[in-house]
Amino acid sequence: MTRRTEWPESAADPGAASGSGGGAGRRSRSRSSDSGSPSSSRAEKGEPRDPVERARNICLRLLTGTPRTRKQLADALRKREIPDEAAEEVLFRFEDVGLIDDAAFADAWVESRHHGRGLARRALVRELRTKGVDAAVIDEAVGQLDSEQEEETARELVARKLRSTRGLDRDKRLRRLAGMLARKGYGEGMALRVVRRALEEEGEDTEGLDEPF
Repeated sequence: MTRRTEWPESAADPGAASGSGGGAGRRSRSRSSDSGSPSSSRAEKGEPRDPVERARNICLRLLTGTPRTRKQLADALRKREIPDEAAEEVLFRFEDVGLIDDAAFADAWVESRHHGRGLARRALVRELRTKGVDAAVIDEAVGQLDSEQEEETARELVARKLRSTRGLDRDKRLRRLAGMLARKGYGEGMALRVVRRALEEEGEDTEGLDEPF
């Protein structure tokens, strides 16, 4: 004859031991606490728990349509609290397969920002540094531009801006045009030379414009 084990009511249903349902409340609080945890939140969003897989997904999303430097991706992974070991594994792998290429990024940046925005080497170096590109890589990338190319671009910038300065006195024209070039990274000497030449071609008297502005 099999003896039937009678479980105490409180063991069978922790909430039944107290008429107030305290056990159920504890379970409810536990579930509520769990749902607020980062891992639970990620699970609800369908994100993988494996940090390497998470890092890989983050990098792929960030690289979609927009090249980024290794430092930009590393900063993004750190911000999302990806462990350093997992982040490094993914970043090295992406470098191996060419998805991260700081040299190619720097070359494309120089090409785009110089021809598109007219930025000089000084400004390009400053921008690439903020993106975490290595100094040697920056030097090689901006080495695509020589002084003659910079000066030609500076002349084009001044020619486009010159019309809007007509009607101003000579010194104001000088400051406005030279200031525009300075903001784009052109040195004082080159800016003065280019602006003076442009004003002379318009018939302006440039005597005394040899002094630094």
